[in-house]
Amino acid sequence: MQTILGASGQIGEQLARALNDNFTTDIQLVSRNPKKVNPTDKLFSADLLDAQQAKAAVAGADIVYLTAGLPMDTQRWVEQWPIMMSNVIEACAAHGARLVFFDNTYMYPQTAEPHTENTPFKPNGAKGRVRAQIANQLLQAMQEGKVEAMICRAPEFYGPGKTQSITNSTIIDNVSKGNPARVFLRDDTLRSLIYTPDASRAMALLGNTSDAWGQTWHLPCDDNRLTYRQFIALAAEVLGTSGDYKILKQWQLSLAGLVNKTARGAAELLPRYRVDNLFDSSKFKARFPEFRVTTYREGLQAIANERSH
Repeated sequence: MQTILGASGQIGEQLARALNDNFTTDIQLVSRNPKKVNPTDKLFSADLLDAQQAKAAVAGADIVYLTAGLPMDTQRWVEQWPIMMSNVIEACAAHGARLVFFDNTYMYPQTAEPHTENTPFKPNGAKGRVRAQIANQLLQAMQEGKVEAMICRAPEFYGPGKTQSITNSTIIDNVSKGNPARVFLRDDTLRSLIYTPDASRAMALLGNTSDAWGQTWHLPCDDNRLTYRQFIALAAEVLGTSGDYKILKQWQLSLAGLVNKTARGAAELLPRYRVDNLFDSSKFKARFPEFRVTTYREGLQAIANERSH
């Protein structure tokens, strides 16, 4: 059985579809209030912050995918992520299950240098520090032979359904309604964005590839990187709306952070918007040359088709 922890989010839902379509129908979905994605899915309700519930959720699984997320609340991240990671590692170790951890890039330096799987961690702020901490928790458990695992890392998302990301909320949602998009700091730096169904398809493939274990993998992105200016123009063309946008300056974002917890929580990520964001997924593409990465135009067209129905 393959079990998805944190199955109610966009990544977890699409992972359930990818596993069902390509690898197995023996899938268990775990969250506080899980709902079936495929007809044969098993459901298990659990709070991963409770060690016993986490252990029960992992029972019977050969492969476990940790795709859980927390709200953009720094205090909750600092308090809850290390507990969740510890509980999941212990649960997998107890049951002999292998673990696939869906990770982000908050622990990387926010510079214009290309990020590879070997980039040293240099976090900026509390969220980045806790993400480095939990990645290191897992790497240490792997090194000690406690658990067989892999880390699947993704940059910023864009995508269909209930995809939650800065690009979706500030750009795609606004462009689709004909409202001005909002861009953080600059519109002329190159962005690395991953289409959420690609992230889930790639993670399902990695989890079912015997020689992928024991490694960190960057999930595949379209290497035809666009600036936000170009991305908004393409989104407006595909969605059939205006491509107006406003650039939000540092002082405006700081002001928003005084009254909005999400804006305040995103503040430590702002340096990445001042420079090119170059996420290198060439390792995955070399190992899986047959994997077809969705282009930005194709991804935006799929979002447009979904929203027109």
